[in-house]
Amino acid sequence: MSIGVMATLNQALDQDTAILVTEELGHKGEPAERVEVEDKLMELVTYEGEEEKRNPVVSVLGHVDHGKTTLLDYIRKANVAEGEEGGITQKIGAYQANTELGTIAFVDTPGHAAFSEVRARGANSTDIVILVVAADDGLQPQTEEAISHAKAAEVPIVVAVNKIDRDEADIEKVKTELSNKELIPEDWGGQTQFVPISALKGDGVKELLEAVALEAEVLELKAHHKGPAFGIVLDSTTETGKGAVATILVQKGTLKKGDTILVGDQTRKVRSLMDENGNNLNSAGPSVPASITGLDQPPRAGDEFIVVTSEKMAKEISMKRAEKSREERLARNQISNLEMLFDSELSTSSILNVVLKSDTHGSLEAIIGSLKNLENDEVKINLVHESVGSINANDINLALTTNSFVIGFNVRADSAAKKLAEKESIEILYYGIIYDLIDGMKVAIEGHLKPDVKEEILGTAEVKDLFKSPKFGLIAGSIVIEGTIKRNKPIRVLRDDIVIFEGELDSLKRFKDDASEVPMGTECGIGVSNYKDVQVGDKIEVFDRIEVKRTLD
Repeated sequence: MSIGVMATLNQALDQDTAILVTEELGHKGEPAERVEVEDKLMELVTYEGEEEKRNPVVSVLGHVDHGKTTLLDYIRKANVAEGEEGGITQKIGAYQANTELGTIAFVDTPGHAAFSEVRARGANSTDIVILVVAADDGLQPQTEEAISHAKAAEVPIVVAVNKIDRDEADIEKVKTELSNKELIPEDWGGQTQFVPISALKGDGVKELLEAVALEAEVLELKAHHKGPAFGIVLDSTTETGKGAVATILVQKGTLKKGDTILVGDQTRKVRSLMDENGNNLNSAGPSVPASITGLDQPPRAGDEFIVVTSEKMAKEISMKRAEKSREERLARNQISNLEMLFDSELSTSSILNVVLKSDTHGSLEAIIGSLKNLENDEVKINLVHESVGSINANDINLALTTNSFVIGFNVRADSAAKKLAEKESIEILYYGIIYDLIDGMKVAIEGHLKPDVKEEILGTAEVKDLFKSPKFGLIAGSIVIEGTIKRNKPIRVLRDDIVIFEGELDSLKRFKDDASEVPMGTECGIGVSNYKDVQVGDKIEVFDRIEVKRTLD
């Protein structure tokens, strides 16, 4: 306890803490040599022969509701947008589309502000960005952010000016706004292709695909097709009957069913390989998105995967990664516990304990970031547990022991969890749209904010004479010059408009009778509690304190 760390007998310690404990016991501690197993990673795969041409990978970015998914619907002749909660994309989607100009892999990303990291991941795993901008809305916050992500990833941008069929459409305004962000249209002497489209009607979509094909031709995209697959996890979830399901994008090599892959701290065989429609695939080569099963847990979005030829080395790497992950988690927990201890003992902050379950890792990531942004000095959000999958009895028991409420995003509680939640009166909040979740949490946080206290002056009386009463002591004979004097309200005594006393109105009389209030222009007798220095000419100001509910906006 002298170094401020509480631990059980069987609890693992991070290396730095272990050294401190060793030295506390009178011994010399030295750090163990850290073998960077990641340096061995590329020893697991080799590629022979020349790289071959591959299809382009295109990320579709833009502000929420500017038509990204509608555009993909038209290209794919699908109807994905209507299937999304609220008609907005809330998880990353990857598709292949066969066009007249060849096959293109598309990555659709959410436009809501909460999904910044998802959009960044989409841009980093792509060759070309289609920036969708509504012609009637122009440059918006997520538009600017998407431009930043694309520039950071150093990928070319093709601007799709959407909704040109609307009366309010102003293509020139869009060009002007984006040129200020260094996206100069070709017809203005720049290098950025601007293509007017109507994603709903399909107008200009052919021209947009031609613009993408031109960018791809310039890039001369190539990759090794033969050899072990390497790629990135776009998103992950759990599905009934399938377990952990990861949406991946192969970047080089070829992935086959039965391959052993290393992803995160897992080394597992690919049990099934499917396209975006759930059809089984025999293999997936460069630029091909696919879904895989066979993993123990949903991997983190953004994790790289690689097909391994040496299971022994792969398992060594996965064990080292798991160890590192445990150390990082332990360090975070220690920091979090100390912060909570500080908040509870030295601060007046309220703490909202939350158990969070989501449908995908990408959504989970976005929600966590949004919840942290809602915190302030008065209210902290403590994520007791967060994971992908349905709400189970363990989640409810955890909520019970930690006094938490449960949030389910696009997931539901199983039957056992429902019964237990009802029995123990544990609140489960279900959401299907992320901005509804954020609004709901705002309400919860606002309920814990201390209200603002505002003062309302009710009336002012001027002291004209002083009397002594055997029962009430000093009575100020006064006339009400403004508003109404009310009994049982706080008062201030002012002399030459300077506050000399603040207290309570002890008694209020109209002639000899008690009065609850006295209006302007009326004489009255005022007794001031615990103050005897009232003088003729003083003013007695009666006011009220009103609590005003605070909001986060």
